Amino acid sequence: MPTLRQHTDTLAAALRSIYDGPEAEAIAGQVLEHLLGLTPLQRRMQAQQEVDPEPVAALADIQARLLRHEPLQYVLGVAYFDGLELEVTPATLIPRPETEELVALIAREQQPRPGLRVLDVGTGSGCIPLALAQRLPGASFTAVDISAEALAVARRNAARHSTTVDFQQVDILRESPVLVAPLQVLVSNPPYVLENERALMRPNVLEYEPDTALFVPDNDPLLFYRRIAELGRSLLAENGVLYVEINEQFAAETIELLQGLGYVAAEALPDIFGKYRMVRATWPGRA
Repeated sequence: MPTLRQHTDTLAAALRSIYDGPEAEAIAGQVLEHLLGLTPLQRRMQAQQEVDPEPVAALADIQARLLRHEPLQYVLGVAYFDGLELEVTPATLIPRPETEELVALIAREQQPRPGLRVLDVGTGSGCIPLALAQRLPGASFTAVDISAEALAVARRNAARHSTTVDFQQVDILRESPVLVAPLQVLVSNPPYVLENERALMRPNVLEYEPDTALFVPDNDPLLFYRRIAELGRSLLAENGVLYVEINEQFAAETIELLQGLGYVAAEALPDIFGKYRMVRATWPGRA
């Protein structure tokens, strides 16, 4: 029987036709860890052990799907975000590391306290409220999305992690969420990729992840930010804070938009690579 190392090397060799060497090896390692229920350390320590055929029977199908550029997270059905294992499907965007940074920013600035109310717009898999619930005990969460399929995934993720979130199906461009009290935090990772950027995107994103969670019209790149900011004017409590993930090329325009709508202390913040991927602003309340 082949060893764990041989299975890993065989899959990595096949994946090098579409991924560079280190990425192919990393993906192959994650596949074997998933199939065998191993940690990365356990996989390395057991590399020379022979593997029974049954646990790796799905390898051929997994390899075929990966070679069609299907994202690893959809193939395995799970993604990892801020320490959480989350179900993902083609109805949900795959959570990104930069969104983890947005969660960390909110957690640093908002003190865990009873009465803290948070709304997540465009929740997808539910990654943002579920991660924040770990970091901000005592807070209450509402999360909205236009997609019923995405909300079904988010509800399963909330149940998996025993977290209470009020999920609502809302077309945010036409409707408002139903809230029982004003918010202290409004957060969103809305669609912000321009249609003309499609040619720059990898097939594993372009062909599989949901368009509605990715793209905005070239002639209105701030479409969702304008609407979310307008909602914040009526949903946020005095000195409530709006946090959004952004397209780095529109940081200045996003800040100008928020200032024009009456927000104060609007600021673009860099990610770990120095790219301005987050904006935070405070709603001072109506004069």
